[in-house]
Amino acid sequence: MKDSFLSVKKPAEKEIIIQKSRFICSVMPVDGDDEAKAFVSSVRAKYPDATHNCYAYVADEGGFYVKFSDDGEPQGTAGMPMLEVLKNRKLFKVATVVTRYFGGVKLGAGGLVRAYSESVCNALDDAEIIEYVLSSVVKVEVSFSLYPKILKYFSGIVNNPISTDFTDTGVAVTFAIPKGDTGAVKTAILDMSSGKSVCEIIEEKYEVYKK
Repeated sequence: MKDSFLSVKKPAEKEIIIQKSRFICSVMPVDGDDEAKAFVSSVRAKYPDATHNCYAYVADEGGFYVKFSDDGEPQGTAGMPMLEVLKNRKLFKVATVVTRYFGGVKLGAGGLVRAYSESVCNALDDAEIIEYVLSSVVKVEVSFSLYPKILKYFSGIVNNPISTDFTDTGVAVTFAIPKGDTGAVKTAILDMSSGKSVCEIIEEKYEVYKK
């Protein structure tokens, strides 16, 4: 698994007009090929009367599910330029569809490449780029007296706790931390508790951390 990757935080839609043609770019975070295909289908259903619904997506964090389509535009003038924007911005788990309503003026190959590229760039600016970091989900079991100190320690490196469970003997707190910090965190907890606290890795997953 990759240490981290960039994606978009939220869906976005942006329209531009070039030589009387409407270019509407729809962007969506996706998780896998099926979600990407479903998103493309939904945009086509939303704009069934469009001249073209071209798309490009990188549907996973490894770049294995990559597809694009010119949807009737001259070969290489729509889908590939859209995909190049995603690659240049190093984005994964994202799908884009550019819907075009032809305005009667031909743009030529170069004009189409610029139009589709610009359309995707504009929509991505609204979608908000975020970083997913490979993380360890850890469960820390501490005494009641140590609990505030543990919270203060974790607040400097991670988001809020995923869960907190109070028991008769102490507190079990679950956090997600960057995988690379796991060793240092376990050592710090053992030091703070004089070796009495338990720190267990439950799973690994990608997490977004607040800046």
